[in-house]
Amino acid sequence: MNYLNKDERPWGRFFVLQDEVNYKIKKIEVNPGQRLSYQFHNKRSETWIIIEGRAFITIDDNSKEYKKGDTIIIPLKSKHRVENKNNSLLVFIEIQTGTYFGEDDIIRLKDDYGRK
Repeated sequence: MNYLNKDERPWGRFFVLQDEVNYKIKKIEVNPGQRLSYQFHNKRSETWIIIEGRAFITIDDNSKEYKKGDTIIIPLKSKHRVENKNNSLLVFIEIQTGTYFGEDDIIRLKDDYGRK
């Protein structure tokens, strides 16, 4: 598949599948034992669809485990984090909707990798 962009991160990688004015779609892969920062966004909401593995997801300090086929909605400005506590790859599709989709709209509250 041809991706618009691929970006390696300390927790795994993401691939931009589509980037439009009103939405952006990514495929996100989280390596075993890794997690993304606890963060929020001021200009976008997100919908996640688990397509492989199991995800431990925290939204506004409430945590729950999700499996393949589950859909999770992250409202605008909600604090959130996804974690892969398993021994296999976690893969999910992220659909961003809002007014701006730049990486600088990630406001990190806690980060295992020392990023701001």
